Amino acid sequence: KSFLNHTAYLSCYFPNSQKTDIKDLRVFWQKGDMEVVHEVYYGQEKHDNLSPKYINRTRMDMDKWTLQLLNAGIVDEGQYRCIIQHRDKGSAKVIHTSECLLHIIANYSQPEIAWLHTGELKPSKYLNLTCSSSGGYPEPKQMTWLISHENKTSRLTHHMDVSQDAVTKLYNVTSKLNITVPTNTRTNISCLLHLGGQLGSLVSVPLGI
Repeated sequence: KSFLNHTAYLSCYFPNSQKTDIKDLRVFWQKGDMEVVHEVYYGQEKHDNLSPKYINRTRMDMDKWTLQLLNAGIVDEGQYRCIIQHRDKGSAKVIHTSECLLHIIANYSQPEIAWLHTGELKPSKYLNLTCSSSGGYPEPKQMTWLISHENKTSRLTHHMDVSQDAVTKLYNVTSKLNITVPTNTRTNISCLLHLGGQLGSLVSVPLGI
């Protein structure tokens, strides 16, 4: 995983147990079947075969056998393959391959609750709220409303509207809540954005009524 516009680190997982000199190795990275991302040709960086979008965006740490991909973007997501060939008696043979899958993460804004309401709140009338969060990636799982009063909290999961920016590929999400105005008891309403996987959740500032 790498944050958007940060450096992604992709490892070859090559133990080099034979302590082979890099001058006897050809190391190249591919994305998918076609794109050459980086090439070290018997100890020298080689740029002739690189896909244009990777030129001046990669560095290879030969001590750790790790590729650094600078300014990682959403278009860089995908499967990468590291292939190492050893030059032996004039011919090159593959001695190691490994793959890694790159996922890009962009932080969502803190969810924010807004009123779709003007005028005075009256008991037993309906209260319309929205909760929104923007500028994140990947697409989140769901949005949950938390309604707390008298030491009880209820959870409501409503439909979440999702839009994706055509250029940046970042997501904006919104959920609506329509409930009756609570009477006599103070009520706190929050919304929770579930990002999925190990990314956790984001919670809004509570709205007190």
